[in-house]
Parts: sequence; structure tokens; C-alpha cells
Amino acid sequence: MANARVIFHVDMNSFYASVEIANHPELREKPLAIAGKAEERHGIVVTSSYEARKMGVRTTMTVREAKKKCPQLIVRHPDFALYRRTSEQLFTLLKDYTNIVEKASIDEGYLDVSNWIHRRHPLNLASEIQSRIREELHLPCSIGIAPNKFLAKMASNMKKPMGITVIRKRELSQKLWPLPIGKMHGVGPKTEEKFSLAGIKTIGDLAASNPDAIEKKYGRNGRRLHDFANGCDVRPVDPDSWDRYKSIGHSMTLPHDTVDLKMIYETMQHLAGKLETKLKREHVASYELVVMIRYHDWKTVTRHKSTMQPLRSWQEILNLAFSVFQANWSGEAVRLLGITLASFQAISESTKQLDLFSYQNDIQTEELVDLIDRINDQFGENTLLPATRLLNKKHSESPDSGC
Repeated sequence: MANARVIFHVDMNSFYASVEIANHPELREKPLAIAGKAEERHGIVVTSSYEARKMGVRTTMTVREAKKKCPQLIVRHPDFALYRRTSEQLFTLLKDYTNIVEKASIDEGYLDVSNWIHRRHPLNLASEIQSRIREELHLPCSIGIAPNKFLAKMASNMKKPMGITVIRKRELSQKLWPLPIGKMHGVGPKTEEKFSLAGIKTIGDLAASNPDAIEKKYGRNGRRLHDFANGCDVRPVDPDSWDRYKSIGHSMTLPHDTVDLKMIYETMQHLAGKLETKLKREHVASYELVVMIRYHDWKTVTRHKSTMQPLRSWQEILNLAFSVFQANWSGEAVRLLGITLASFQAISESTKQLDLFSYQNDIQTEELVDLIDRINDQFGENTLLPATRLLNKKHSESPDSGC
């Protein structure tokens, strides 16, 4: 019992919509959707209130489709600055209970409350946390309670909104194994299809499979999912994981002060390529970009842009960065340019809404990424690498690297 772990997964319910309602009480009990701006070609529903969901509004619908389902739908554009501030308040509150808090995303996190186990019943503690979030931030949340992160995440999904669910290892056959394999955290549509074709229809089917056969067929990720299906997850709650990737950036002083857009574009292209390499190395995508412009007289301006689309490739980074530059450039000679990325999310967790004007390119990119991932899963993580990664590896292993 002394070594027992008690892990909470706190998952905010319909976070963006709930934050809007908390800050605009007139929206309470009304159908609300948070969606991108149609004029930016991203008029896609990101999230919606439970009132809107009851009317058939779903994430990834276009605003036009959503309004057909719910003519009285209220549409708000995302206020990322407000959501970030609210997220900071949330995690400050959670740290009142333990220092072992891992921010998994802007609206969810893990708490290791094992040190409370002899003082408070986990259900009572979870109820207090949920009540405080509701009373102080005016936001609903669900909390999963389990002996590890995977089971806590699965538990928090089982009752929304305002649910508190416990999964114990001895309850796997009743609570976890009957669920469809597509409901398992970490199993996306493509993995679900692969499992289904192999006759693995439920989480219990995966748990009962031969682990060596699963690893041989699906690689290390398949073995990891098999462990999870059997309730095994040794990952610690890591308070430093979010800050580890707080931001990455590169800047470059131009050979001479210039107003030449071709040179500026090529410089930003070089910076975007370096950032792509870092994103791939850390297996993360970015949702926030900052462009720095330093002029000939050393005057420096920075401009921030949040995006609903994950930034993963150099082309995506370059397109957004150059657009921000053009919108904010004074026309004066530029001395230095910089691009910084922030608001990261693991690639496995990030999603991309297909742009109607570029979805064919996106699909081709997804197929290439999937192929590389399959090869690396099957034959080892570093089987296929970008050439720049190999160069970086070579430099880091050289005697001059200080390693």
C-alpha cells in the first residue's frame, strides 16, 4: 500500500466554449460554437457547448453545416489569450494540492496525489478540486482517478460533463475491456482500422493478444498499447514536461540591411527549415508563432500569431511567418529576422483540420508521415531520419561538442 500510486486526470469540459460562457454569462444555457474565421478559410467548429451538441453540432463541422443543424447557434471566434490566462489560473489552483502536476495541454493535466492517500479519500479530494474549479473559475471538468496516467485518462473520458470516475486494475474486465478499440486513448482512426482488420475489435481483444505478436506486427507503439490495455503504465507524472518545450526559436542577421523581399523570404525559409528539424526531433507540433523584425536602426518589433492548425513542416511555418512579416513590415531596411514557435503538443495528440484549398497536399503529406512512422516503429526509431538530423547527430558526437 505504501507504494500505491493515485493519479488524477483533470479534463476540462468543452474548454473554449466554457471559458467564453464564464466570461460572458449572457451565453449561459445557449447553443455556442467556437469556430475559425470564415474569411481565413478555417470556418470549422473547434468546440461547442453541450446545448449545441444536443442540437447535433459537432467538432470539425463547417459553420454553415452547424447552423443548418442549429439555426440559433451563436458563433464566437477563438480568444487564445483568454484561454491561456484561464489555463494558467487552472494549473495554479491544481498546484495547491500537489507539486507533482503535469500539464498535458491547455485544458488537461495529471496530478500525482499519492501523498494524500492516507489523509483523504481520493473521491473526496477529487470532488473538492472539481468544486473549486467550478466555483472559482466557473468551469466544468471531469476527473479520472486511477493507479496510472493511462487509466486516469480513460476514466476522465467516461463521464462528461462534471464526472468523477475511478478505474482500478481489478475492474479492467468490467470498465475497460468491453470498450471498442477506437475508444482507447492513443488509438487513432488509422490504428483502429488496422486492429479491426486483424480481428481486434475491443480493448479486451488487444489485452488478450500475444504481446510479442503485437510488437512484431505493429512495432513498439503496438506493444505500448498492449501494455496500456492490460492496465500497465509506469510513466511518472512529469511537472517539467510542458516547460521543456516552452518555446524554440532561431534568428539570423542578414548579410546587409535590406528591403529585398526575395532575400527576406529566403532567410525566413532557412529559419523555418531549422525549426522543422527541431519539431521533428521532439515529436511535437506548434500552435503559436512569433516573428521578430529588427530594422537598420536597431528598432525591434515582435508580432504574435496563434493558429488553429498545427505547424509541423517548414512550409507551414514559412507561409505563416512570411504572412505575419508582410502584414507588419514598415518598409524600412531589415537587419535581423527571427521566428519562434510555442504552444506545443505531441504529434500523436495534434490534429489538423483539412483546408478546402490544400487538402490534397495535406493528404499526401500525411501518407508520407505515416510511412516513415511505420518504418521507424517496425525497425527502430532512427531507421529513417532527415539528413539535417544526421548532420546534427554527427556534430554532437564529435570531440569538439563537449560531450
